Amino acid sequence: MDSEGLLLLTDEGHLNQRLLNPRNAHKRTYWIQVEGVPDPAALTKLGEGSIVIQNHRCLPCQTRILDPQPAVPPRNPPIRVRKSVADCWIEMKLIEGKNRQVRRMTAAISHPTLRLLRVAIGDFAIGTLKPGEWRPLNDWEARQLEL
Repeated sequence: MDSEGLLLLTDEGHLNQRLLNPRNAHKRTYWIQVEGVPDPAALTKLGEGSIVIQNHRCLPCQTRILDPQPAVPPRNPPIRVRKSVADCWIEMKLIEGKNRQVRRMTAAISHPTLRLLRVAIGDFAIGTLKPGEWRPLNDWEARQLEL
């Protein structure tokens, strides 16, 4: 409910298993609006796998500050804005998906998540879809799932 972005919906059990089982290690790409601007050391800490959440050491991931910052539609309800504290968007590519993991990881580097968007799952990207829009897979995407 607090997150936005790409969802892949299916009623095919084998496909669901293939996409969600951790042993398949599908990369998930998130854009995260965080409070403050993380310095390189904070991004390195996220990326190297040194964050421990609930006795679980997070796997290494790819992180970067998005430049230019993305133009995304406003959220309803709007995020909390503090005029005295800057914010910025970072991108994080993970191969695991523990409950609220991204939010806990950004909090661990003292940059709480203000907004979280999943923009890709493996080779499937949100592209130009707007909030609330949907579309069926195209032929190429459907073939990718059959592999």
